[in-house]
Amino acid sequence: TYYTQLYNTFDTTRLSLKEEEDESHGTSVCPIHKKMASFIVLNAFRRKKQGTSSTMLSLYSSTIKASIPPLRSPPPSLSVGSLIRFEKRDHSTVAACGGVSMSSNKDSHGSSSQVAEPFFRSVLGQMETVYLNRNPTPRSVLELVRSVDDDQLCYDHLAFRTFGIGGYGIDSLASFFLDYGYTQMDELRFPAKKLRALWFAPPHASSAVPGGSGVDGPLPRVFISELLVEQMSTQTQDVIRKYTETSPNGRKYAALSSALGSLPWGKPLSSEFEQLARESEYAAWTLANGYALNHVTISVHRLKSHLNKIKKLNQFLEERGFKLNSEGGVLKVSPDGGLLQSSTVADSLSFKFSDGVTKSIPCSYIEFAERLVLPQFQNVPESDIKECHRRDGFEVGNADKIFESTNQEQLSRRTG
Repeated sequence: TYYTQLYNTFDTTRLSLKEEEDESHGTSVCPIHKKMASFIVLNAFRRKKQGTSSTMLSLYSSTIKASIPPLRSPPPSLSVGSLIRFEKRDHSTVAACGGVSMSSNKDSHGSSSQVAEPFFRSVLGQMETVYLNRNPTPRSVLELVRSVDDDQLCYDHLAFRTFGIGGYGIDSLASFFLDYGYTQMDELRFPAKKLRALWFAPPHASSAVPGGSGVDGPLPRVFISELLVEQMSTQTQDVIRKYTETSPNGRKYAALSSALGSLPWGKPLSSEFEQLARESEYAAWTLANGYALNHVTISVHRLKSHLNKIKKLNQFLEERGFKLNSEGGVLKVSPDGGLLQSSTVADSLSFKFSDGVTKSIPCSYIEFAERLVLPQFQNVPESDIKECHRRDGFEVGNADKIFESTNQEQLSRRTG
């Protein structure tokens, strides 16, 4: 009976996709969303093994049908060679609270992206699951903080790393978030590391699960960085191109790659990993980890316990044996004093390379961010303070040091 239901669910999904193709006069539904829909149905097999009732199939079916996003033109390319103009944001000022929500963010067809939110959150949930299964430190930190602060635990942002070449850069993953109502914000440059990054703001009023935490809570910001591959040595470029060019279509499935925890290219040789690490540890990390979540960030000021101050949280974690990134000091503070950040040192993962060599490589970590109330809102009652009253955005100086969380120098502190 279970497998009959599953087949019917999958078949219903297939027919729904076919109907949407017919209604759009032959225009094909995006293949990414076809694969994502299939992925969610097939994920029911996994949930069955974990004891989930077969009645969940109806939920998966409704989620899939509700989550196929409206047809739309692809977002403009954000490749390194593109001319992109950014308005310099002043983080000491902020627009009035509120803004575009998923329910009001309509595309040129007039369709709301609200219908896609259950699907969107399910993909984020799969990304989070892969991240927590691979990284015991973030899992332990989250469990520990929840044991003290059993209220809603919110994420400040999610972060990803990419290769800025052959369509594998920021835009390959950004399109997934832009399709679901996110807004492109500021660009950040890191010349010494040969990186650039963009961050994306979530819809202001999404349908968070009541009392939901993590990806089920208020949607987080998204921070996506890319290695400026063309600025690297010829040897490093050759290694990166070897993998991105032999899998040219992998860039189309960045979000799926992250949700599945699978590389979009083949496993590298151990010698290639070491070669990249000598020039850029960021490059080596991305070659072996791909689109996996680099880190999630706890929104410290949203905690309800005494841990809602980052200095207290740092002390709390260090007293319990967690190693924090000490590059530039444990606490990273923006020049305006409004953004305070810290992070753990990354976990290590046993990785088997294509030549059969198994080595311990850096995986992911967890970050903490406290955003202070802006000066012009200091007189607003504490009970009325919202996220839009606080310092927004990111800071190059802070982020530059946070990147070091996956570097070997910091990892050596775990065993030192």
